[in-house]
Amino acid sequence: MNIPVKKLLVPTPSVDNTPRKPRHIAYTDWGNPKNPHVVICVHGLTRNCRDFDYLAHALESECRVIAVDVVGRGHSDWLEHADDYNFYPLYLSDAASLMTHLQSQYDTTITLDWVGISMGGLIGMMMAIRPKSPVSIRKLVMSDIGPLIPATALMRISDYVGRDPRFDTFEEFKAYMKKISAPFGILTDEQWTHMAIHSMRQYEDGTCGFRYDPQIGLSLKGLKIKDIDLWQQWDQLTIPTMILRGVESDLLSSDTAERMKIRGPKAQIVEFPNVGHAPTIMNEQQIQIVRDFICT
Repeated sequence: MNIPVKKLLVPTPSVDNTPRKPRHIAYTDWGNPKNPHVVICVHGLTRNCRDFDYLAHALESECRVIAVDVVGRGHSDWLEHADDYNFYPLYLSDAASLMTHLQSQYDTTITLDWVGISMGGLIGMMMAIRPKSPVSIRKLVMSDIGPLIPATALMRISDYVGRDPRFDTFEEFKAYMKKISAPFGILTDEQWTHMAIHSMRQYEDGTCGFRYDPQIGLSLKGLKIKDIDLWQQWDQLTIPTMILRGVESDLLSSDTAERMKIRGPKAQIVEFPNVGHAPTIMNEQQIQIVRDFICT
C-alpha cells in the first residue's frame, strides 16, 4: 500500500521545562479530506502508523482516517533528550496539535473518533478526559490496554525494547520481529511482511534495525517499574468505549476487563482467542468489529 507520509511541526514540552526546539510528527491521511468524520489511529509503544493501513483502507470510503507516528517512532522525529520520552504531557501536546491542525481544515466542527492500540489507547483515554481539548472525542477504541497495567508485563516489554538489535538481512529482521510479536496472533505472511517493511530502518553500515529511537528503551531502564493504576482517569470517561482484548494478554487481565464493564464508560469488551498483547486490527474480523462500532 503506497500512501504518502505527511508531517506536522509541533512544539516540544520538556520534563524539566527547558526550551526545546520544535520537531515534526508524521502521519498518513486516508479518504476524502473534506469528510468531517475523522478517525485518528495511534499505535503501540514501538510500532508505527503503517500498522493501520488495513483498517484505514477499510474505513476510507466512510471516514477520513489519520494514522500518526508517535514521537520517536516511524517517520516522526526523535527527541534530543531521552528523559522526555517519559514525560506524558508531551504525547498529549502532540495529539492536541494534530487535532487542532485537522480541525483548522474544516468550516464546521469535525466528528472525531479515536482508535488506539496499547499506548495509543492510553493517549486516547487521556485526550478524551482532557479539559479544553481542541476537539471532543466521540467514540474510543482501545486495543488491549486498561486502567491497571501490571509491572510483570511492563518488565517483559522493557526487556525487548531496550535491546536495539541489528540484522544483516531483511529476512533476519522479519523473523526476529515475528518472534517477539507472536502475541499479536495469527497474521498472514503478507501482513508480517508489511509490518516488517515499515518497521525496519536501514543503517549506514548496511545493517537494519527497528524504526524507532533506541532511547525509548534506554529511558525505560531508568524507571522503577511498578503497576500503573489509572482507575481515577478511567472513571472520568463518559463516551462510548470499546475494548479489544487478547484472551492470552499479560497486559490486560480478564479481571480488569470485567471491572471496565461496570466502571467509567461501562465499556463493551470484545475478546479474541489465541491472541495476547495486542490485537492488531489487521484481520477482517477485528476490522469489521471496529468499523461497525465507529460507523454506527
